[in-house]
Amino acid sequence: MGVDSKGDYKPTTWAGIKNATLPVEGAGNQTFDNRIFIGAIVGIPALISYALGLPWWCFLLLTVVLLLPILATTLYLFSRFAPRYRNFISLPGKPIEEYITIHDAELKAKYHGRNKIPMETFFESYFVGKIDFNGDPLEIMELRHDWAAFEFTLGQYKFFLTEWLPETFWHSRDQDENQVRDHYDRGDDFYEAFLGPLMVYTSGMISDPTKRESLEELQENKMKLICEKVHLKEGEKHLDIGCGWGTLAAYAAKNYGSDSTGVTIARKQAEFGNKRIEDWGVKDKARVLCKDYRDIPDDQKYDKITCVEMAEHVGIKRFGQFLTEVRDRLEDDGLFYMQVAGLRATWQYEDFIWGLFMGRYIFRGADASTPLYWYLKQLECAGFEIHNVDTVGVHYSATLERWYLNWMQNRDKMREKYGEKLVRIWDVFLSWSTIISRQGSATCFQIVANKNRNSFDRAKLICKRTDPATYSTKRA
Repeated sequence: MGVDSKGDYKPTTWAGIKNATLPVEGAGNQTFDNRIFIGAIVGIPALISYALGLPWWCFLLLTVVLLLPILATTLYLFSRFAPRYRNFISLPGKPIEEYITIHDAELKAKYHGRNKIPMETFFESYFVGKIDFNGDPLEIMELRHDWAAFEFTLGQYKFFLTEWLPETFWHSRDQDENQVRDHYDRGDDFYEAFLGPLMVYTSGMISDPTKRESLEELQENKMKLICEKVHLKEGEKHLDIGCGWGTLAAYAAKNYGSDSTGVTIARKQAEFGNKRIEDWGVKDKARVLCKDYRDIPDDQKYDKITCVEMAEHVGIKRFGQFLTEVRDRLEDDGLFYMQVAGLRATWQYEDFIWGLFMGRYIFRGADASTPLYWYLKQLECAGFEIHNVDTVGVHYSATLERWYLNWMQNRDKMREKYGEKLVRIWDVFLSWSTIISRQGSATCFQIVANKNRNSFDRAKLICKRTDPATYSTKRA
């Protein structure tokens, strides 16, 4: 891709993934001035204390009481007025009516012409039919910087303070169970409408960007890659934590001869998974248990443990404990594969606004989505050694795009059964997330780790991955 001297963007064409139509850089931490924030935290309480003649301890009390309101105000002002950072791509500058149709009179009076609508205001209104896309949702969302503003709103602050923070600090076992079952027990047909027949709700893998692989090929690429990354062998005991509909456990048993156990706390997923295992003819080698992984006996050990995009649901509060529990169930010479959806450290305001949307409407309680360095620190502190890491957000984008296309084909049937609002929520989720994962706002990390023991046989992990001959920028 490239930008010419006039700011015109020309995307590179790939068969495997569609590049961005308008990848504009947004304002974020690189334009957020910490000096102003710290000055406000200290200066405002000091000014109030001085003006009212209050004793010194009142200054400290005011600083604590006003910290969150000052932070919220500072973030709002910066998100609304801060300049974009190193943005070389010109916006079309079209009126908002080119992209969306606003049916609500009050909203229409406020947002018209070049008056951009805050993204949160847009999607909340879209969910209830006050606004519609003028065309394909993904295509319109690609151009969102020309019609939407990424500024924080009162609704987002309310959700953050009254729901996100309490759930993050509490994160009880009952909360995990209720949130998972509320989401994943909705109906297998709902998920099959976009996941397709393999029913894998995690990132697939592109094998060659010059080819247009199907969703099923992407997912089979991913499952094969996981098995290869953990050096899975016939007869080895394999545990898949948060196994979803059991496809990886069934795949590993069928193709690698492992003794695979999947665990999920969603009842319908367990039923589906065991039926799949039976259909694939590996009932004697695999099973899906409807139970919390914490209920697996401590003395039950596994040669290989995988956890594919479930660890985010564990929560920041107990992530270290989760890793310790995984380590206790792993054989000393075993391998642990953890695939997690994470965020970039050099954030833009859009990243947070998308994250709050996801936390409210899609994956409640999945608060342990962090930058890579946090995951690596947690693993090392839990006694693991990092064997390798891959960032595969672009692969996730390709997966999401195929989910989106499946969804649009089945949208009318899902609306009849599940209602207009849920269908509209999924329109935004799949289209926006296709973009978010491609541009790096959120990504996916594949991490392989082993117990950091002196006696661990590290030489057995040497493979073609570290052979320079296998890396090439040339493609046939």
